[in-house]
Amino acid sequence: MLAQERYTIILEMLETNKIVKVPDLCKAFNVSIETVRRDLEYLEQEGKLKRVYGGAVLTTKSAKEPSYYSRSTKNAEEKVAIGRKAAELVSNGDTLMIDLGTTTLEVARHLKDKTDLTIITNCLTIAQELVDVPTFRVILPGGLLRAKELALSGFISEQFMNDFNVDKTIIGAGGITVDRGISDYHLEETRVRRTMIEKGEQTIVVADHSKFGIKALVNVCSLEDIDTIVTNGKLKKDIAQTYVDKNIKVIGFGE
Repeated sequence: MLAQERYTIILEMLETNKIVKVPDLCKAFNVSIETVRRDLEYLEQEGKLKRVYGGAVLTTKSAKEPSYYSRSTKNAEEKVAIGRKAAELVSNGDTLMIDLGTTTLEVARHLKDKTDLTIITNCLTIAQELVDVPTFRVILPGGLLRAKELALSGFISEQFMNDFNVDKTIIGAGGITVDRGISDYHLEETRVRRTMIEKGEQTIVVADHSKFGIKALVNVCSLEDIDTIVTNGKLKKDIAQTYVDKNIKVIGFGE
């Protein structure tokens, strides 16, 4: 098993149990105590957990997801602008996968002047926003429904998304860094996002300037999986340039 696979499983165990013990990890991975300690040390350096005697606990700093209300009101004007710019990248007749989120919701709201779109989304709020557009076809997966977010996730959602191929996948982000790429907070929803990214010909990330430099709990994908980032004018040009240097198209910065 690769180290990255162990990291993911350790974080999954912490998400569920809030604590992991070294002997349990040794048994689960069939590795030495030294290997487990190195894994925990690495994850602690990344801010994902805190080592304690005999194991590790989840750190509040990296694990806590901001409330839906706080996210919906923070940088609201910027999110509207991002939604408008991202919608311009969508062509009539496109097939789309749209991730849940307050910024992706703004993208959905700006799609209504398009025609003949097929939208696959795991967010009930986005589906409700678009279902009344006469030429749109809106498709929802099954899965576990999370309160407040009204988002569907879990293996049923993953399996469902895997059956489609789309022109563009539009996702939000809890954090973006050059070294870790896109990250977010909710483990089950992250797995659905990964499937959505795999199934899209293009992947568009929508994120305001406050998400840059942030490492959320769970890694979603590397920058190599991203084609375009749509952001807002408050993102500094030198920060945007670091992503342009990674062959990513960045729209909306420094305006």
